[in-house]
Amino acid sequence: MKICVFGAGAIGGYMGVKLAQAGADVSLVARGPHLAAMQAKGLKLVEEGGNETVVQVTASNDPADIGEQDYVIVTLKAHSVPGVVDRMQPLIGPNTTIVSGVNGVPWWYFHKIGTDLEGTRLQTVDPGNKQWDGFGPDNVLGCVVYPAAEVVEPGVIKHIEGNRFSLGEPDGSKSDRAMALSKALASAGLKAPVRPRLRDEIWVKLWGNLSFNPISALTHATLDVLCTDPGTRAVARGMMVEAQEVAEKLGVKFPIDVEKRIDGGAAVGAHRTSMWQDLDMGRPMEIDALVGSVQELGRITQTPTPTIDTVLSLVQLRGRMAGCYG
Repeated sequence: MKICVFGAGAIGGYMGVKLAQAGADVSLVARGPHLAAMQAKGLKLVEEGGNETVVQVTASNDPADIGEQDYVIVTLKAHSVPGVVDRMQPLIGPNTTIVSGVNGVPWWYFHKIGTDLEGTRLQTVDPGNKQWDGFGPDNVLGCVVYPAAEVVEPGVIKHIEGNRFSLGEPDGSKSDRAMALSKALASAGLKAPVRPRLRDEIWVKLWGNLSFNPISALTHATLDVLCTDPGTRAVARGMMVEAQEVAEKLGVKFPIDVEKRIDGGAAVGAHRTSMWQDLDMGRPMEIDALVGSVQELGRITQTPTPTIDTVLSLVQLRGRMAGCYG
């Protein structure tokens, strides 16, 4: 089994090290100083308890160096993926599975959904249908990423917590390709359950990303603060309630309620969200996939989303003023 992790930053690098440790035929696509460090010295993983592991991995910025794969696990920020679909083609053969480990509403969301919205394309996450046409929805396997990790210096990944990568077919089946990848990830010490209702998990994670990320970018409040301050907690609650109404119209079932989801965010502690970090670093912000997509789904389902609309407008302008959006 040949596995390529495309976008081997924090999460992709963590996964790559664990797979390499288990003896998998894994290759990584990365760029810049991080790639140079991996090529020169290998990729180091610092785990929760402080244990350090260095693995020698095949790494390149050119997919043509790596060639056709059985699985391509995409761990880029959502807004980066459409622009690299053409570059990824040397990795993709007639039997390649694209594993979409990207935050937000996935581009394949309405593939094999089993409703009258079958085949609907989401322009906020797949402008111009680049992924739909370039990957093909029949080739995709969904993935919800739970671990937290960071690149502390080029070639060095620090794992903070979590080791679960939930997998799921768009039609909910336990396919051979899903089960084979689950087994490979499990052999690497990662939890990789195959879920019949992966969209439910997508929405529970999205609940937090939709609200906590833009609020933190606007206020520079860590999770423990924004989830307990009465004003920002009320804004987050309003966004989540609107998102829940949208999702339930699409057949999603939420296993927890809004208050528990916010309390879960507070329990994470003094965490700076990824959108806030991107703003501080001057990097493109993941606004469309995390917030704009839910607004688009509101329009599709004819569901008003006034709180989401307001926060989206504010964070879009904040991003544009900082040169990080649009």
